[in-house]
Amino acid sequence: MNKILIVSDSHGLTKELEILRERYIQDVDLMIHCGDSQLMPDEKPITGYLTVLGNCDFGGYPMETVTEIGERKIFITHGHKYSVKTSLMNLKYKAREYKANIVCFGHSHVLGAEVIDGILFLNPGSIRLPRERFEKTYMILDLFEDKIKLSVFELNGREIADLAREFILPKR
Repeated sequence: MNKILIVSDSHGLTKELEILRERYIQDVDLMIHCGDSQLMPDEKPITGYLTVLGNCDFGGYPMETVTEIGERKIFITHGHKYSVKTSLMNLKYKAREYKANIVCFGHSHVLGAEVIDGILFLNPGSIRLPRERFEKTYMILDLFEDKIKLSVFELNGREIADLAREFILPKR
């Protein structure tokens, strides 16, 4: 099993990113930040996070990246270049190009998880300025051989249990 922390849209928060890193560094195999950290890549709070460039970020980060963990291929982007506030269609086509079975993105600040055509799309919401919910959220993804377990947490570490889900996805 592999475990991933996914966070996005922290918009200048520093202490909170450090708290998350310290809370999970021993338990996760990968920490993803989906952009709009508004921090430079060499700043301590963002250290250890695989980070992409958001529309409020400047320099030093890739626009998007792809990584593999276990049998899963993960496409990470902020989402602003794919119009994610209106549709996931552009993101889906790009994920297919990369042969990714998981997509992590932000930009809308709206927490969400859904499977479209065998691809799991994850938006962890925002730990600073959430939309459509009051909770400031991030995700933990447990990758098992035969399933994926999603857990959603508030910034203070409290799990939002009714949002937990399991997904069965084909491997690459």
